[in-house]
Amino acid sequence: MRLMNRMKLVVYSLILVLSCFSSQKSYGQGQVSAKNILVFTKNGEGFKHDNIEASSQAIVRLGEELGFKVTVSEDSKIFNPEELQRYTMVVFANTNNEVFEQDVERLAFRQFVQAGGTVLGIHSVLGTERNWKWFSQLVGGTFVWHPRKQNLRVIKIKEHSSVEGLPTFWELEDECYFTKSFYPGIENVLAVDLNRLTKEAKDQLPNYISSFGMLHPVTWHQAYDGGHVWVTSLGHNKEIYQDATFLKHLKQGIQYLLTRYKGLDYEKVSVRHFDEGLMYE
Repeated sequence: MRLMNRMKLVVYSLILVLSCFSSQKSYGQGQVSAKNILVFTKNGEGFKHDNIEASSQAIVRLGEELGFKVTVSEDSKIFNPEELQRYTMVVFANTNNEVFEQDVERLAFRQFVQAGGTVLGIHSVLGTERNWKWFSQLVGGTFVWHPRKQNLRVIKIKEHSSVEGLPTFWELEDECYFTKSFYPGIENVLAVDLNRLTKEAKDQLPNYISSFGMLHPVTWHQAYDGGHVWVTSLGHNKEIYQDATFLKHLKQGIQYLLTRYKGLDYEKVSVRHFDEGLMYE
């Protein structure tokens, strides 16, 4: 009887140890962070939008609606491995120019993506970290020009969960962002009809038009370097963050990324410098 009791005690202790180890490994892979989102709002030297508060608070409200926790910060020091493993998603809410102070912050963010993190970008995210090639490819391109704000005709060119229920033709006042080039990995879901731009804007198109022609991408997603990304270049006016259609679009973009998140696994991380060339698998 004593021997049997001792054996039971040994087995119980072994189960307890293995359970603790499993729990620690799960945390290291980010399983506990599936409902935490970081909203980053920093702007570097240069133009700063007046929509930052509106865009970040819109995500906070969507968090309350969907049941996830939102942290809003403009401190780039939050981009370190210990902090980032708490989040499933980083939202760049109208960031612009150089937003990271040190290369170790850039490396931490890239490793977060490579570990399986998700990224959502709004409007001037395309003007963020303009000299970092990897980041430009991540968000789909680097801002180069936009015509003056005007009424745009946005067309749903592909069915996708992030545009479900949106009108096929959507009229709104916004800025149409052009990039130096588009990264070929993006999958477009919304485009602006450039034929509807003002004559003044169309006169400039030969200098900026891309291979997509007169249907110019404004919303896209992609799998990139281990993570998943969803970007909309719409969202200039601060008032649009009260608009039901646009909020539905943002909400569904968030929900799409949450479906792509499978946990953070830093064992998959191979990059050791923020600006290493992209590894294709």
